[in-house]
Amino acid sequence: MGKNQLSGLIPKEIGNLKSLVDLGLYYNSLSGLIPPNIGNLINLKTLYLYSNQLSGLIPKEIGNLKSLVDLELSYNNLSGVIPPNIGNLINLNTLYLHHNQLSGLIPREIGNLKSLVDLELCSNNLSGLIPPNIGNLINLNTLYLYSNQLSGLIPKEIGNLKSLVNLSLSYNNLSDVIPPNIGNLINLNNLYLNDNQLSGLIPKEIGNLKSLVNLDLSNNSLSGLIPPNIGNLIKLNTLYLSNNNLSGLIPPNIGNLINLNTLYLYSNQISGLIPKEIGNLKSLVDLELSSNQLNGSIPASFSNLSNLEILFLRDNQLSGSIPQELENLKNLILLVLDTNQLSGYLPRNICQGGKLTNLSVHTNYFTGPIPKSLKNCKGLFRVRLDQNQLTSNISEDFGVYPNLDFMDMSHNNLYGEISHNWGQCPNLETLRMAGNNLIGSIPPEIGNATKIHVLDLSSNHLVGLIPREFRKLSSLVELMLNGNKLSGCIPSEFGSLNDLEYLDLSTNKFNESIPSILGDLLKLHYLNLSNNKLAQAIPFKLGKLGQLNYMDLSHNSLEGKIPSEMGSMQSLVTLDLSHNNLSGSIPSSFEEMRGLSYVDISYNHLEGPLPNISAFREAPPERLKGNKGLCGNVRALLPPCNAHGSKKDHTVIFSVLAVFVLLSALFTIVFVIVQRKKKHQDTKQNHMHGEISFSVLNFDGKSMYEEIIRATEDFDSIYCIGNGGHGSVYRVNFSSGDVVAVKKLHMLWDGETKFQKEFLNEVRALSEIRHRNIVKLYDFCAHKRHSFLVYEYLERGSLATMLSKNEEAKELGWSKRVNIVKGLAHALSYMHHDCLPPIVHCDISSKNILLDSEYEACVSDFGTSKFLNPDSTNWTAAAGTYGYMEP
Repeated sequence: MGKNQLSGLIPKEIGNLKSLVDLGLYYNSLSGLIPPNIGNLINLKTLYLYSNQLSGLIPKEIGNLKSLVDLELSYNNLSGVIPPNIGNLINLNTLYLHHNQLSGLIPREIGNLKSLVDLELCSNNLSGLIPPNIGNLINLNTLYLYSNQLSGLIPKEIGNLKSLVNLSLSYNNLSDVIPPNIGNLINLNNLYLNDNQLSGLIPKEIGNLKSLVNLDLSNNSLSGLIPPNIGNLIKLNTLYLSNNNLSGLIPPNIGNLINLNTLYLYSNQISGLIPKEIGNLKSLVDLELSSNQLNGSIPASFSNLSNLEILFLRDNQLSGSIPQELENLKNLILLVLDTNQLSGYLPRNICQGGKLTNLSVHTNYFTGPIPKSLKNCKGLFRVRLDQNQLTSNISEDFGVYPNLDFMDMSHNNLYGEISHNWGQCPNLETLRMAGNNLIGSIPPEIGNATKIHVLDLSSNHLVGLIPREFRKLSSLVELMLNGNKLSGCIPSEFGSLNDLEYLDLSTNKFNESIPSILGDLLKLHYLNLSNNKLAQAIPFKLGKLGQLNYMDLSHNSLEGKIPSEMGSMQSLVTLDLSHNNLSGSIPSSFEEMRGLSYVDISYNHLEGPLPNISAFREAPPERLKGNKGLCGNVRALLPPCNAHGSKKDHTVIFSVLAVFVLLSALFTIVFVIVQRKKKHQDTKQNHMHGEISFSVLNFDGKSMYEEIIRATEDFDSIYCIGNGGHGSVYRVNFSSGDVVAVKKLHMLWDGETKFQKEFLNEVRALSEIRHRNIVKLYDFCAHKRHSFLVYEYLERGSLATMLSKNEEAKELGWSKRVNIVKGLAHALSYMHHDCLPPIVHCDISSKNILLDSEYEACVSDFGTSKFLNPDSTNWTAAAGTYGYMEP
C-alpha cells in the first residue's frame, strides 16, 4: 500500500490482522499516532511506515513483534525516546529511525540486536554517550548516528565491528581522540567523523583501512602531522582534513592516491612546500590547500592535473610566478590564488579552456598586463585582480560577460578609459576600479548595468560630469566617486537611487548647490561631499536622513545658517562642516542629537552658544576655532555665554536696546564737542584711581584681573615662559582648567602718548585679525599697576626653543618643517595683501613663530608692527571675517 497518496490516521483495527507478515504504508501522507495495538501483529516481519507525517511516540508495544526483521519508521515527525524494549527484536536486520525528532539516550538494549546489519538513527535530537555495547553488533554493515547531539568519547568497542562498511558519526559533540583500534575496520569504505570536537593526533592505524573510499575528519581540533601512511589508502576518492590544527608538511606519498577526486587540507597550520607529487593525482577535480603556511612556488607538475576544475591556494606564503603550464588546465573553473606573495605576469591564456568562472589573484605582487584571454572568457562570474601592481590599458582588455557578478581591479597601476562594455553586463552587481590611473569620463552606458549594487571608481583621474543615466541604477547601494576631477553639479537624478546607503563624492570639483533631493535617500548612512566647490545653503531636507551616521560637508563654500532640521538626524555620529562660510547660531535642536560623538565646525562665521551635548562640550579647540562669536562652557577656550531668558524676554530686551541705541546716537551728536573737551581730563583721573579696562570678550574686568594676578602670584618669574621687546609672557592656568598666555607690558598705562598709541595699535591689529596662522588675541587690560594682553596659548612654544633642543628638533622632520614654512607664508601673505592698510611685522624671527600641538605655525608679537600708511593712527578693519580666510 506504499505510494498510494493515502492520508488520515492508521486505523487501530489494523491490529486485528494477526496473520499479517508484511505491512508497507510508506510514501503516503498518513498522520497521527502509530496505534499501540500494532503490537498484536506477532507474525509481522517487515514494518515500513517511512516517509509519512506520523507523530507522537514510538509505541512500546512494537517490542512485542519478535518476528520483525525490518523496521523502518524514518522521515516522519516521531518524538520522545527510543523505547528500550526495542532490544527484544532479536531477529531485526534493519532498524531505520532516522530523520525524526527523537530525543533522549540511545538505549543500551540496542546492543542485544546481534543480527542487526543496518542501524540508522541519524538526524534526530539524541543525546548522551554512544553505548559501548554497540560493539556487540558484530554483523553491522552500516552505522549512521550523524546529526544528533551525542557527546563523550567514541567507544573503543567500535573497533570490534569488523564487518562495518559505512560509519558516520559526524555533526555531533563527540570529543577526545579517535580510538586507534578504528584501524581494525578493514572493510570500511566510508568514514565520516567530521564536525565534532575531536582532538589529538590522527591515528596512524587509519593507514590500515585500505578499502577506504571516503575519509572525512574535517572541522575538528585534530593536531599533529598528517600520517605518512595515509598514502596507503590508494582507493581513496575523497580526503577531507580541513579546518583542524594539523601542522608539519604535506607528506609526499599523498601522491600515491591516484584515485583521489577531492583533496581538502585548507584551514590548518601546514607548512613547507607543496609536494610536486600532487601532480600525480590525475583524477583530481578539486584541490584546496588555502589558509595554511605553505611557502615556495606552485609546482609546475600541477599542469598534469588535466581534470582539475577547482584550485584554491589562497592565504598562504607562496612566492614566485604562476607556472605558465597552468594554461594547460583547460577544465579549470575556479582559480583562487589571492593573499600570497606571488609575482610576475599572470598566464596569458589562463582562460584557454573557456570554462573559467572565478579568478581571484588579489593581494599579491603581480605585474604586467591583464591576460588577453579574459576578454573572451564569457563564463566569468567573479574576478578579483585588486591590490597588485598590474600595468595595463584597460580600455579594450575586457569584453561583455553575461554572467559576471563581481569585478574588482582596484589598487593597481591600470590606465586608459573605462570601457562602455561594462554597461552590457546585465548581472553585474559589484564594479570596483579604485586607486588606478584611469582617465576620461564615466561612460553613460554604465547606467545600463541596472543590477549593480556597488560602484567604486574613486582615486583616479576621471573628469567631466556624472552621467544622468545613473538614475537607472535603482539597485545601487554604494557609490564611491571620490578623489577624481569630476565637475559640474551633483545630478538631481540621484534622487531615484532609493537603496543608496553609502555616497562619497569628496575631493572633486563639483559646484553649484547640494541638491535637496539627496534628502529623499532615506537609507543613506554615509555622506561625504567634502573638498568640492559646493555653494549656497545646506538643504533643510537633509534633516530627513534619519539613518545617516556620517556626514562630511567640509572644505566647500557653503553659506547661510545650519538648518534646524538637522537636529532630527538622531543616528548621526560624525558631523564635519568645517571650512565653509556658514553663519548664524548653531540650532538648539542639535541638543537632541545624543548619538553625536565627533563634530568639527571650525573656520566658519558661527556665533552664539554651543549645544549642551558631549560632542560640543568635549570638542578640542581645533574643531571650534576660526569662528567669531561662539561661546559656551567647553574644553575649547571660549567665553561663557550670558544667561538666557525666554524668547519673549529676548524680544523685549532687543526692542529696548534698539530704542536705546537710537537715543544714544542722538545724544552723542549733541554732546560730542563737550565730551572731547572733557576726555583727556577724565581719562587721566580714571588711571590715577587704578580703573581696570577689559575689552574684546566682555568679561568681568575686576574678576578677570584678580584671577590672572592669583594664577601668576602677581606675575612671579616662575610662571614666565618668554621675554620680548615690550614685555614678558606668562602661562596662566585658570581655575576652570583653561590655559592662556598673558603678555605683561613693561610700561604702565600712565597716559604717555607714545606708549598708549603703540599699545592700542597692537590691540586693534590683533583683535581684528582671525587667521589660523596668526596668534589670537582674547583680551587686554589697562591698569595703573599692570597692563597686559591675553593671548591664545600654543602648547609647543616657539620655533627657536624647539630648534635649540636636540630631542625636540629631531621631531621636526622635513614634512613638518615644510608645513611650518607654509603656515608662516600664509600668515605674511594675509598681513601684506589682505589687510587694508597692509601690516608689516618688522620682527619676524624663530622666536616669534609659535607652534601648536599639531606643529601648526602661528605668527606672534605685533609689538613693533607698523601699518603702511602715513597716518598710523587711522585703522581699517582686517580683510574678510572672523572665520577662516584663504591666504
